[in-house]
Amino acid sequence: MQVEISVLASGSKGNCTYIRAGEHAVLIDAGLSGKKIEQRLSQLDRDPAELDALLITHEHKDHIKSIGVLSRRYDLPIYANQGTWQAAESEIGRVKKENCRIFEQDFMIGDLAFEAYPVSHDAEAPVGYICRAADRKIVLATDTGVMSAEIISRLRGADFFVLESNHDLEMLMTGRYPYFLKNRIKGTEGHLSNDDTAAILPQLVRDNFPTVVLAHLSEENNNPKVAYITVNNALKEAGLKVGRDLQLGCASQKKSTPLFKLIKEQQQREAF
Repeated sequence: MQVEISVLASGSKGNCTYIRAGEHAVLIDAGLSGKKIEQRLSQLDRDPAELDALLITHEHKDHIKSIGVLSRRYDLPIYANQGTWQAAESEIGRVKKENCRIFEQDFMIGDLAFEAYPVSHDAEAPVGYICRAADRKIVLATDTGVMSAEIISRLRGADFFVLESNHDLEMLMTGRYPYFLKNRIKGTEGHLSNDDTAAILPQLVRDNFPTVVLAHLSEENNNPKVAYITVNNALKEAGLKVGRDLQLGCASQKKSTPLFKLIKEQQQREAF
């Protein structure tokens, strides 16, 4: 069975990730307009009418902007924990009762198995997701101010990582944001910096040639080149080489990543 992943958008203006295994496909978050998500799926030659579900990480608008619209338009169930559902409900709007799927534990959507784990962010009950399908492990780890040893242990060895690398600390602290916002971003309930991610990533990589997508890059306090160099330098210090031990690139707010394909026998290498 082939597993497909694309980060349709990532950043403070909207987040959305597409995952498909066999005949089943989902979106994790839908922080762009419904029209833009439809357009980006179409660019990948994927039809939103073939989606099976929508999953929410937390209730911030850059993650749920069109959740309600897409649920109503395509009759899609929405998966969220109790705290997130209550916090997001007014923004989502009215949806069918049977499409409100409040989870308390791991759940399946067709051939996709999902495990939600708590993250440290200034939302009601924010989570990241671990998805398993066809002997492949996919990790979504964004919107968190810290990454505990327990979480690192749970995420280790994935075949595909969507990993937050939100800001360059120097750019943030010398930038134009007000002081309270700078403190929020770099705080324990904010976002991981490039340096944070650089310290974490070597602990996550195993010898299965994973793909790592650096995500949720700030357009104000970061850029892809700075994020890539910072993380790549840490990988080199740990004896890891991009192209030999892993694939590394950055997600964008403005366009989707390629449609990465994880095949049971081997992982297809796509250029970012």
